[in-house]
Parts: sequence; C-alpha cells; structure tokens
Amino acid sequence: MNEPDRPRALVLLNMGGPTTLDEVEPYLLRLFSDKDLISIFPGGIGQRLFARWMARLRAPSSMDKYRRIGGGSPLCAWTEKQARAICQQLPGRFTPFVAMRYSAPFAGEALAAIRDAGIDEAVVLPMYPQYSSATTGSSVKDFTREAALVHPALKYTIVDPWYLCAGYLDALAATVCEGLSAFPEEQRSQVPILFSAHSLPQRLVDRGDPYLNQTLRTVRGVVQRVGECPWHLGFQSRSGPLKWLGPPVREIMERLARQGHRALLMVPVSFVSDHLETLWDIDIEYREMARNLGIRHFVRSPALNDRADFIEALAGLVIDHLERVNR
Repeated sequence: MNEPDRPRALVLLNMGGPTTLDEVEPYLLRLFSDKDLISIFPGGIGQRLFARWMARLRAPSSMDKYRRIGGGSPLCAWTEKQARAICQQLPGRFTPFVAMRYSAPFAGEALAAIRDAGIDEAVVLPMYPQYSSATTGSSVKDFTREAALVHPALKYTIVDPWYLCAGYLDALAATVCEGLSAFPEEQRSQVPILFSAHSLPQRLVDRGDPYLNQTLRTVRGVVQRVGECPWHLGFQSRSGPLKWLGPPVREIMERLARQGHRALLMVPVSFVSDHLETLWDIDIEYREMARNLGIRHFVRSPALNDRADFIEALAGLVIDHLERVNR
C-alpha cells in the first residue's frame, strides 16, 4: 500500500442499528446469534433457538424505544458521515465505505461495492476505541470471512485499537468540558462525572478480554486532560441472561444520590456517535431516573459524532497506520 495514487478504500466497521422499526427484530436476531458476543450453548442449534426467543421477547420494548428517538438508529448515518469526513483529510485517493455487523450495509455488501469499484486495497478502521472480542473481534472476524468469499483479491490492513490515541482523548476531554460548562462555574470542580461504557458478559473479561483495562486507561487519559475531578466508571446496556460487567450505571447513580449529590455529568466513553444507548438510555431513561433520585441537574456530554477534532484525530490515526505498514 505504498502507491498514493492508487484507489483505496477506507472501511469503517461498526455494530450497526435498525434504521426502521421493521428492522428491529431482525437486528436483534443477528445480535443474539453472534457467539462472539453471547455464547451460552456449545452447539449451533441452541444458540439459534435462544436468539429467536430473545429477539421476539425484546423486539416490542426495543421498537418502542426506537420509536421515541425518531423511528430508528442514527448510528449508520453517523458512521457514513465519519467515513466521508475522514477520507477528505487523507492523502491519495480514498473512497469511504462502512460495514455493519448486525444491520445493512453488511460486510459482504461493502466488499462487493469495493470490488465493483475496481478497488483492491483497503484500510479497515474499527469504530470501537477499546478492543473486545465481542465488538472489534467479531466485526473483524466477519469482515475477514466475507473478504475471502466476496473479494479475495483485496489487500487490506486493520488499524489497531486506539483507546489511547492522543487526538481521541483530546476530543473526548473537550466534550467533558462542554458538559461541565452547563453547570455554574463555582460548582464544576465538584460535579461527579460518570463515564458510561457499554457492558460485556463478565466471562469475556474473566478470560482475559482487554476491554475493561483499555476503557479504564481511556478514562484516566481523559481525566488527566480535564483536571482533577470526582469521576466514576459505570456500564450500561446489558442484554441476555448472563452476568455482565459492572458496576451498572444505575447503582452508581443511586449511591451518588444517597451521598447527597444533586448534580451529575454523564459521559458516553465507549460510544463514538449517538445511537440508542445515548439517545434513549442516557437522555431519557437515566435522566428520568436522576430526577426520581433527586439529582436535579443532569447533563450528558455531547457525543463525538463528526466533530472536527475527532475526525482530525481519526484521519491522523489512519495516516500513522499507513506510515507504519509501508515502512
């Protein structure tokens, strides 16, 4: 990949999301069928039956949530915007593509489009800052499998986890400062900051998955930039009958309320764009919970989405990656 004038693809990997209410149950079926995320049964039949049961069980409540945030997830649209914006800052001829794990456009569809465009080189950027076998690992495995089937001539490299990327930490710290600006200046240093990350099955962490450690290192890197502050790390969005990584966001909020706190800033730390976990879980569910707990001033820092400093950081990440692989 050392010829800058050759056409190349930039492929962003993400989990995806239903863009319409009709897509909710099929999306959940694919999610619960993924053994890298939830593996309960040693055989394939048990997993499929479990996935169908969970998808049907969860679909009505999930559809109601998506209905209340506009009728679908904006994650795919944000990922496409991010891909286009990053390509505008890259040297050479890069064309943006996205490959979603549980919704269209799937990896096979993205790879077919790359093949049909006559592109045989690609850089793959997982949009999960912190690595987990259930997120980055699953998406990369899916892309690799589909590449061998759909576009075997494609030469591609994969960007390493970027949980300590300086530009990413700077951008995330900037969102924290924006969130704190909603509080009176004399109170900001005392406002508890609750970093919220997507939970994982505990068994993955017990087996050595680096997600928890990398998430903690991300949070500490952000706190160093923001300055001394009372911070906490909690986990949200559990799914299925397993033990999940904690402590849950709810427990931390309840503890802070018992301690007399009446203000709280929530920071989505493992999410790089708005979707159900920010627009419903935090903005609606946790906000209502805060009100019921007596936390009168509840603020959520803005998601990274396509903010300029974040896009610049990702473009720099890709450029650094290209320099390393071309040495």
